[in-house]
Amino acid sequence: MCLPRRPDRARLRGIVASTAAFVALAVAFLPLAARAEVSTVRISYGYGILYLPLMVMDREQLLEKRAKAAGLPDLKVEWKTFDGGNVINDAMLAGALDIAGIGVPGFLTLWAKAKDNPAIEVRGLTGMSSSSMYLMTRNPQIKSLKDFSASDRIAVPGIKTSLPAVLLHMAAAKEFGDANYAKLDPITVGLGHPEALGVMLSGKGEIDSHMASPPFSYVEDGTPGLHRVFNSVDILGNITLDITFTTRHFVEANPKLAAAFVAAMEDACLLIANDRRKAAEIYNAVAKVKQPVDETLKILNDPNTKFSVVPDGTMRYAEFMARVGTIKARPASFRELFFAPVSGMPGS
Repeated sequence: MCLPRRPDRARLRGIVASTAAFVALAVAFLPLAARAEVSTVRISYGYGILYLPLMVMDREQLLEKRAKAAGLPDLKVEWKTFDGGNVINDAMLAGALDIAGIGVPGFLTLWAKAKDNPAIEVRGLTGMSSSSMYLMTRNPQIKSLKDFSASDRIAVPGIKTSLPAVLLHMAAAKEFGDANYAKLDPITVGLGHPEALGVMLSGKGEIDSHMASPPFSYVEDGTPGLHRVFNSVDILGNITLDITFTTRHFVEANPKLAAAFVAAMEDACLLIANDRRKAAEIYNAVAKVKQPVDETLKILNDPNTKFSVVPDGTMRYAEFMARVGTIKARPASFRELFFAPVSGMPGS
């Protein structure tokens, strides 16, 4: 009987290499939706109540539950902390993040730069939060924006592009006119909210003012020697402050996971609406704050504090930023800024 000749090792290695090359080439030409979705997703949130839905999603493992129901049972979620539009955008562009919570202005800055570039294009996944932000100061001479001088310093998480910085721009434009929207930029200082709170409470250092988000704004507003210059809601209305976003590539490569994230965000917002005390307990635990749960609950019970997947007022920022030239591309509507299904919702 004639047995087939056993291939030698060199020939066997050649066959294996050729097969591997063919498989790699075949995978490369598979439609994105046909490939396996990621098994690990990296998501970031920043400091403060505005990121509460992501904290709830984290603590309650809402994304893992939604992913399992969508046929992705082994999803691992890595939660990271980034704050300030520039920092978050740099992390996204560097490939260190898949999904991020961010202030609307920081998102718009990257959206405008990346528009029509498939390699780095970004859009919003969901709306997330709205609340009031306070410009606080310990300088007794300051009653309005007109009273700030070159000797004052205002803390914001990121200069020029962070949410507090752009809200300050919008308030300055209303006070001094669009041409002077950046009038206060020379006296702004980049400093995270927790650090800025510490400086304001200490009464020391050159920083005497803080464009603060909750809960930091509430703590400062209740502290003797500090007073409020303005409430953002009084000037701009109760519009969405923070959203979540990702890249076009991520959504196209991970359609089930992207849909699961939107559903998990809806779950988180519903939990906050239905059980505010539990939501307050989650915030205190995740944020590691020492204030009583009842103090956090006061913020959640504030009529200005809202959480929703549907964005409201994002075009207010876009129109302002395009008008003063801080972004070069102007979206036609909020639908251009978000992926489906949120782009089809009754937002603005």
